[in-house]
Amino acid sequence: MIPILDSKRQYAQIGAEVEKAVCEVLRSGSYILGPNTKALEQELADFIGCKYTVGLNSGTDALHLALRALDIGAGDEVITVAFTFVATTEAIGIVGAKPVFVDIDADTFNLDASKLEAAITPRTKAIIPVHLYGQPCDMDTIMDVAKRHNLHVIEDCCQAIGALYKGKMVGTFGDFGCLSFYPTKNLGGMGDGGLIMTSDEKLRDRVVALRNHGGAIRYHHDEIGVNSRLDEVQAAILRVKLQYIKEWNEKRREHAYYYNQLFANCPDVQTPKELDNTYCVYHQYTVKVPNRDAVHKMLQENGIGAMLYYPIPLHLQKVHAYLGVGKGSLPVTEKNTEMVISLPMFPELTKEEQQTVAKTLIECIEKSKTAAAV
Repeated sequence: MIPILDSKRQYAQIGAEVEKAVCEVLRSGSYILGPNTKALEQELADFIGCKYTVGLNSGTDALHLALRALDIGAGDEVITVAFTFVATTEAIGIVGAKPVFVDIDADTFNLDASKLEAAITPRTKAIIPVHLYGQPCDMDTIMDVAKRHNLHVIEDCCQAIGALYKGKMVGTFGDFGCLSFYPTKNLGGMGDGGLIMTSDEKLRDRVVALRNHGGAIRYHHDEIGVNSRLDEVQAAILRVKLQYIKEWNEKRREHAYYYNQLFANCPDVQTPKELDNTYCVYHQYTVKVPNRDAVHKMLQENGIGAMLYYPIPLHLQKVHAYLGVGKGSLPVTEKNTEMVISLPMFPELTKEEQQTVAKTLIECIEKSKTAAAV
C-alpha cells in the first residue's frame, strides 16, 4: 500500500524533538496563549514576510474571523471559487454573506482572474482566491481588480504555506492570508489549528479580540466573539515542524517533477501546470485522467492511495442549493471535478514508490479504456 500521505514517516524523523517540546509544555502549566503561541506567531510572521500573525483553532476560523474583522456580513457578496473545500464558503455563510462563484482556469485549478470583474455587483465586498493544491493564484490581476473596485482580498492559503508568487509569499498580497494546520497540511499539527496573517495592525488587533470572546482586555467584551485560540501543545509541535518546512516543500517539488518525467510519454495523464514566476508547494499532486472514477477504483484496488479533491463542486452541493446556481453554470469547474485525481505526495515518498504509482496509473487508464469500449 502506498498512501496519499504517511504522517508516521514524518514522525519517525522528528519524533524526539516533538516529544521534548510537548513535555516541556506539559511541565510548564501554561496551556493557552502561552509563550509557544507567541513565539510561533512571530516565527511565522518572519517566515511569511508579514508584520503580524494570530494563532487560531483552525483554517476555517481564520477565514471566518478575517471576514468578521472586515465587517462583512448579511447582504454582502464575496467572490470565490466552487472548486475548493467547503470551509471557504462555510466561512462566508457563517457571517451571513453570500458566496458568488467564478469559474476556474483549466490548467491551474485556481480562480480564472479574467472572469473576476464580470462577477462584481454593488453588493460585492471581498474576493477570496484559493491557492489550491499549493499553486499560487494570479495575484497581480486579482489585486488590480480589487483595487479598482475597492474590494477586500482574503487569501485562502490553507494548502499553500511557503508558496511564492513573483518572489513574494502568498498570503501577503491581500488584507488577510489564512492558514490551516490540519495534520495533512504541508505544515500540519497533531490536531486542529490555524492562523491569520496581516500587515495591518488594526485588523490584527480586531482578530486578537474576536478569537478571545470579543475582548482585548480580560473580562471586557466589546462584541460577540468566539473561542478560537491555538493551544500551546499544537504551537510547540508546529515550532518544531516549521524548522523543516522549506526542506519538506522542496522535496514535494522534487517529487512533482519526477512524476512529470514519469508521465511525460503518457498523453492520457495531464500533469499540473505552474504559472510563470511562481513556486508551487504541491500540497497535492493532482492530474487529470480519462474515466476518472473507474481509474480511481482500480488504483485503490491495487493499493495506491489516490484521492479525489474534490468530486462535487460547491455550487452543486446541497448546502448551496439556495443560491440557484445550476449545473452548467461553471463548465470548467464541473469538467475538472470529473477528471482530477490526486496521487501520493509527501516529503518522505520514495522514487521507487513514485515509479509504482505511475506504472499502476498508466495500466489502470489502459484497462479503463478497454472496459469502456466493450
